This record gives sequence, structure tokens and C-alpha cells, in this order.
Amino acid sequence: MTIQLPAVYRVYVDTNGLFEGFVVAADEEHYVVLWGEDEVATANAEMEVGLYAPGFVAFAGNGGGEIYAFDEAGAVFMLPMVGMEPEATTKLAGDFLEFARGFQREVAPDNDRFG
Repeated sequence: MTIQLPAVYRVYVDTNGLFEGFVVAADEEHYVVLWGEDEVATANAEMEVGLYAPGFVAFAGNGGGEIYAFDEAGAVFMLPMVGMEPEATTKLAGDFLEFARGFQREVAPDNDRFG
């Protein structure tokens, strides 16, 4: 099975690397761990995403029983690993760039301001 990831995801990962941390999406904070292309293919095959959630490709997890997946148009959804089916999805973003804009990157403390 060939996994088709949106080009914008590939470019983002090639440019910025994989992200692990919090994301604000659909007005809620979620934990996300992005997967590399090899891990995407392996995880989708092992979880049988194509069988249980046809039309979706998982690309990340939250470490708590849910995965993040693209639909065929490239929108980002949260999908439970137990009870995985298209009807159980929650749409989080219209595309990956919208999703990535919610990544919360920690800022190093400014040591000078404490002086």
C-alpha cells in the first residue's frame, strides 16, 4: 500500500523537522507527535487505518489513544484508535498549515530581564 501524504506535510517536516508538543486546534489544546514518512507507512499498516477509516491517512499520535489523520482533501482530523471509523472523527483544521500554525513552541527564558 502506498501512503500519500500532502506535499505541504513533507515540505514542513523537511524544513522544520518533526514536532512534538502542544497544538491549539479547533479552540482546544492537544498533544501531538508528528511521524516521519517511514513511521507513517508502518503505523497506518499496523493500525489498519485504510480498513477501519477508509479515505484517511494517519500522520501523528497524541500518546493517549488518538491519532491525527488527513482526509483525501488534506484536512486534519482527530481519530480514536478504539472505535476507529470515519464517523468518529473530529475536524481540527482545513489543512496541515492551519494545524501547524497552532504548534506551541517553548520560548527560552530571557535571563536578562531578571537581572
